[in-house]
Amino acid sequence: MAGLRLGPLLRYVDWESGTAATVWVEASRPCTVEVRCADGASGASPTFAVAGHHYALVVVEGLTPGSTTAYEVLIGSRRVWPPEGSRLPPSTITTPSTATPTGAAEGAVEGAGATPDPVRVSFGSCRWAAAPGGGHDPVGPDALVTLASHLAADPAAERPDVLLLLGDQVYADETSGATRRRLAARRDLGEPPGAEVADYEEYTCLYDESWRDPEVRWLLSTVPSCMIFDDHDVIDDWNTSAAWQRDIRATPWWHERIVSGLMSYWVHQHLGNLSPAELAADPVYAAVRASPDGTEALRRFAAETDADPARTRWSYRRVFGRVRLVMVDTRAARVLAEERRAMLHPEEADWLRGAVLDDPASYDHLLIGSSLPWLLPPLVHDVEHWNAAVCAGVRGPRWARIGEKVRRAGDLEHWAAFPESFDRFTELLREAGSGPDAPATICVLSGDVHHAYIAEPRWPDARPGTASDLDFSSRPGPGVAPVSRILQLTCSPVHNSIPRTIRTGFRLAWSRAGRRIGRMLTRHSRTGASPVTWGRAGGPWFGNQLMTLTLLGRKSALTLVQAKAGKQGDQLEAVLERSLTGES
Repeated sequence: MAGLRLGPLLRYVDWESGTAATVWVEASRPCTVEVRCADGASGASPTFAVAGHHYALVVVEGLTPGSTTAYEVLIGSRRVWPPEGSRLPPSTITTPSTATPTGAAEGAVEGAGATPDPVRVSFGSCRWAAAPGGGHDPVGPDALVTLASHLAADPAAERPDVLLLLGDQVYADETSGATRRRLAARRDLGEPPGAEVADYEEYTCLYDESWRDPEVRWLLSTVPSCMIFDDHDVIDDWNTSAAWQRDIRATPWWHERIVSGLMSYWVHQHLGNLSPAELAADPVYAAVRASPDGTEALRRFAAETDADPARTRWSYRRVFGRVRLVMVDTRAARVLAEERRAMLHPEEADWLRGAVLDDPASYDHLLIGSSLPWLLPPLVHDVEHWNAAVCAGVRGPRWARIGEKVRRAGDLEHWAAFPESFDRFTELLREAGSGPDAPATICVLSGDVHHAYIAEPRWPDARPGTASDLDFSSRPGPGVAPVSRILQLTCSPVHNSIPRTIRTGFRLAWSRAGRRIGRMLTRHSRTGASPVTWGRAGGPWFGNQLMTLTLLGRKSALTLVQAKAGKQGDQLEAVLERSLTGES
């Protein structure tokens, strides 16, 4: 008899019609999975098979716009979710009201008598699975578990409309004791890759551990989520450089690791990022579902993707009323050859430009999800910019060899380590923020660096003008001062640790002394000044934390909460509450 092995996860909710959603599940054996809602909406799907596991992504149709409805999951005629005797509330699907159609200005909608609802977007990254059974946790309370407990205990509490998980949802290279015991039962951990995951089956152990926690399982069943990978979803410093890639590909275990990593990401994270229409048009999804066993079709896809990143787009765009989210792949889409080094290959860069600039009048706020921060603490940025120039040979072969060692040891592979890409992305943001249709805010949402901060750019070379004056095809130069408020919002970790020495280093990196050191490195690498400067508008904050943007019309507010242990249990403590648009 088939049962529910993992999930359900509420993934995509249609904000244009308000009538459709997708729910992801893993079953214990082949079956048909049905999602049945209290308002009469429903959907069903047969499972597809990958490496002995059975999954379904159920498209639920007929939902009522502007409503919240409980749902249950059935296999055959047997209800498998919610579990019997659950102490947690029913899982629900909340649909937006269609009163604020995409493309309609807020004033026009209000003039028709409608009141738009705010859009709440919570985000963070870097989550070690919480200690099972609520045991002692050496890194403190898990912010995701604490959020789930808070929402479950207070039905009237404001819930996020979407949860953005910006990378390191699982740690393939830093496994827990429980996972290591499971791996040791399968193979000799004395052989490479040791206690790191080696294949698809071991990746499923990571998702089991991360998503089976009762509170997290309930949260992900009732709050829609958007996800993107970062390095630890595969391996630390994934795709740092051409030399790194050449060395890792020479190991006997890497091919299986990367193929399995991309396969598991496609199954557990990527599919749920897609709309029903995108799923229907996806040839890989069709091939996997059409086969009694989709393993080989998915393996072939993953291997081809690793060999040629331009074959696949992991980036995607989502719309939440008058809010546009563009989630960018900053790991698999890279060009690593030193002479052509880029964060995004040309096709991906063209897609990003179109996703950002298309129909700007249709949104009031632009969110760009990038697992890696665009704006780093200034000293870290200057170190990475210096390192990129040295590795490219500006100081000769000996310094290039030293630079490569420093790059790998120091994790120097953010936007700043791809100087041309940094400049072009910066110019794209300025272009998006200029002109009469510019959004009120443009926020780059990131994680990775195990602390939270707000950074705000300044364009010292900007001149008055219009967006048509910009020339994005050449190296960025003087341009138009943006009218949008543009911010880097970084929030990390959700549940992880950072050594005290690293905290001290980040504080130095934000300081005046750090800026002076950065200028010395710039002179040594013979690199020019950045087209943009920036200051710290908030932070740094350290702890297990989540940020939430609340967006209504052209207003925007930001909240940062941290998970704190207390006598009455773990609580979310508000560290920051701030308007980003200067309006009450």
